Amino acid sequence: MTPRIAVVDYGAGNLVSIEQGLTASSADVVIARDAGAFESADAVVVPGVGAAAPAMERLQTAGLVEPIVEWITADRPFLGVCLGLQLLFETSDEDGARTFGVLEGRTQRLDRAPTLPHIGWNQVERRRSHPLFDGIADGADFYFVHSYAGTPTTEDDDVVLAETEHGGRFVSAVARGNLLGVQFHPERSGDDGLRLLANFVALVRTAGRATADMAS
Repeated sequence: MTPRIAVVDYGAGNLVSIEQGLTASSADVVIARDAGAFESADAVVVPGVGAAAPAMERLQTAGLVEPIVEWITADRPFLGVCLGLQLLFETSDEDGARTFGVLEGRTQRLDRAPTLPHIGWNQVERRRSHPLFDGIADGADFYFVHSYAGTPTTEDDDVVLAETEHGGRFVSAVARGNLLGVQFHPERSGDDGLRLLANFVALVRTAGRATADMAS
């Protein structure tokens, strides 16, 4: 099975690098500028840089907010990268935007950060094992560019997969069912970043086989 992955284009992501990383992992990538691209997709990736409010406005204009939320609610494979992770929460303190709301909590400015934005390589320390990080050492360095990070409520804290320290600690990866998100940029994180994208493609392939088995 060659997974078909829809990478959402709303004018705020490094689409070329993500597309290349997924294609190198034997995925068929389609750039999604409207919900029609989701119809034949096995997974959705929302990349991004920038602020939440303009991102949500562009997604709403493209008619993509409801399809993305419905996709996640149906527990279909999803990966949010950087801003794409932050949008999973309910609101953003950066500009007061209402975001997807599929995770309880909000996006907050990094606590006690010695410098902002937080730019460069930093360690990603896992709270628990997950196949998204198969073959990647705990504490491996990934590349970050951000000033805010998603903060789950206490009730939703079990979604946290990994954390990183920059003054205070912040959530750098989440996982719940087929919903995945990373605050760093795997497409800019060398071999470990490419391995993470390959692991995501493998998870999509596994989910596709499971769906096919259920249908047969």
